[in-house]
Amino acid sequence: MPKVDPVQPEDPTTPAEGPRTPPRTTALLRVWLGEAPVRHSPPYSRYRWARLLTYFLLGWIALAIAVGGGAEVSDSYGIAFPLALTTTALQAAALLLAGWRPLPAWALSLTAATATALLARPHLAALPPDGPGTNWPWTTPTVIAHMAVFLLLALRVRLGGVVAALAVTTAVTWVVQGGLAAGHYSGTGTLTVALCAVMAVTGAALRSRQEARSELVQQTTISVEERARRTLLEERSRIARELHDVVAHHMSVISIQAQVAPHLVENPSPELLENLSGIRANALEALTELRRVLGVLRSEHPENPEDPYGLGAPGTGAAPDAPQPTLDRLGALIENTRAAGLDVTAEVVGGARPYAPGVELSAYRIVQEALSNALRHAPGSRVRVEVGHLPDGLRLKVDNSPPRHPVPPSPGAGHGLLGMRERVAMLGGRLVAGGTEGGGFSVTAFLPGDVPDPPDQRPTGEQTP
Repeated sequence: MPKVDPVQPEDPTTPAEGPRTPPRTTALLRVWLGEAPVRHSPPYSRYRWARLLTYFLLGWIALAIAVGGGAEVSDSYGIAFPLALTTTALQAAALLLAGWRPLPAWALSLTAATATALLARPHLAALPPDGPGTNWPWTTPTVIAHMAVFLLLALRVRLGGVVAALAVTTAVTWVVQGGLAAGHYSGTGTLTVALCAVMAVTGAALRSRQEARSELVQQTTISVEERARRTLLEERSRIARELHDVVAHHMSVISIQAQVAPHLVENPSPELLENLSGIRANALEALTELRRVLGVLRSEHPENPEDPYGLGAPGTGAAPDAPQPTLDRLGALIENTRAAGLDVTAEVVGGARPYAPGVELSAYRIVQEALSNALRHAPGSRVRVEVGHLPDGLRLKVDNSPPRHPVPPSPGAGHGLLGMRERVAMLGGRLVAGGTEGGGFSVTAFLPGDVPDPPDQRPTGEQTP
């Protein structure tokens, strides 16, 4: 979207002034005049040596037009050399100016060419009627200079400005050659207009090509950023879907305990019954909201307009009810990976202890994704999985050796490492992932495990035998 400059409040201390040109109008006028050209427009380049070479060639062409053109005009028309040198020097100055101000340079070039034609007109009558004649109204140096100016003009100014400049050049040529012609000469007006039109078309084509390339680069950059943003949102949604089941389990336990608690106490007070009833009602309401959120996350394109969340009726299986994986299922995960062709070794350091469900789920997913990446990007490699139970948390390390054979780049969307980082950041842990010196890859994660001991799920009042 276009950037809009914020409106600044008026300063009461500033004296009243006349109407000013809006900044946006001034900027557009400067762009049209060529003050803010397209970046790196041909023949200008992003390389300094190419730009210096361009300026060097323009300087030599301008010098040749000024000196050589002055001598030719003086010899052909019999004009005094200082006067002829002045007109051709203006042509050369227009050529140099076209590199920075193409529209004023075009006007200066056309003015100098017209002045040269008008100065030479009285001398045309002295030419012999049967002679070869002299080029008029535009001499050879004038045609070369004007063609170069038109090329630079088309490279820096929009198509409308180029067409207007070509129309004015054609009109001036028609007026000078058709209305002011006198004596014997060889007309060069038609050839000059045709050559200038060719230069204008060439410059406009190069400018359009450069703009198309710039837009393509910009769109590619935007696509990459949007893809990364979409990947991030997709991974966060996946994490939210999985954590929902963990939270829903605890909310269900709270609701059941609040319902059972009054039956475990003789003559419960009304205050206790009211509080337990409120706890159960809040737990059920939280479960309902969680179910709605889960429906939104899992139903990207609900087909039933009467069920906007895509939940379906209770018991229809709209939401999967499979338990979320924990650390106890790491053995089965490693066996499945071995069956897929990887040489996986596992090691457990420290004594296993219970963790929060979110920690166990994230640990399982991190190891699962690391093994999947090794299977995809390093087939046939050796993988080592280490699960360390530390006093302050859980440490995971998955290392794989280089693949046995070169593997083509995978067209994946980049969910793997991004999902690991999101899970670790959510739990306040740390993650380090990167290549190893031998050409393999290593993933190391630490998940804090500061959780209280699991509460006894038995109803209150039950005695241990």
